[in-house]
Amino acid sequence: MADSVWGPLSVSAVRETARARHSATVRVTHWITTLAFLALLVTGLEIVVSHPRFYWGETGNIHTTPLFKIPIPASRNTVPTGYGYVMPDQNGWSRYLHFQSAWLVVLTGFVYLSYGLVSGHFRRNLVPERGVSWAAVSAAVAGRGRDSASYNVVQRLTYLAVIFVLFPLIVWTGLAMSPAFASAFPGAVSVLGGQQSARTIHFFDTIALTLFLVVHVVMVIRAGFRNRMRAMIVGRSAATATGGRS
Repeated sequence: MADSVWGPLSVSAVRETARARHSATVRVTHWITTLAFLALLVTGLEIVVSHPRFYWGETGNIHTTPLFKIPIPASRNTVPTGYGYVMPDQNGWSRYLHFQSAWLVVLTGFVYLSYGLVSGHFRRNLVPERGVSWAAVSAAVAGRGRDSASYNVVQRLTYLAVIFVLFPLIVWTGLAMSPAFASAFPGAVSVLGGQQSARTIHFFDTIALTLFLVVHVVMVIRAGFRNRMRAMIVGRSAATATGGRS
């Protein structure tokens, strides 16, 4: 009787329809983190413009030879960049917003990590299955054999690296640049090589997270932007809502 009503849809397909693709916790934390990260990018760029020179070690200033420098004019005329002009200095508001956005990311990340561990979200959706072969990895990289209802092995490993490596590192290096944190936990700073080393690592970690964001958006567009966005906003894609898989 059920087959005559639902046609090709099975009982498992009906259950798939009733189950949200993304839980409310995942969706809310995703969008809060996205907005906060964009704010961190904009304000972080302004902070870099105030001193576009990077060092390695505990100290670094205009009288110290930099490890490398970004070839742009600074927003402070005391910073030697080789340019005969300075950019507008917005360092005040950018630092306040940067710190506020950073703490928002930390708190949101704590909620997401707690949910992921308690609910089994990481184990169920992100941890690769046992016995994954190199053939499966290469197929995932090439875009073959992809299950559109789940993440392939490369996506899972990438998400795990972002969640458990890149984001914790960005928080750690950000805290390490704080004099208060360095005074309270000097070992957490010295293991990075010093406060200036922490700033340099922070910069490269930001680049890695930005590249991940760009690739993530491209993959969402390729996989079907409308359905993926709908799934991350209301929990279900259009295909799932009609009994299919998205």
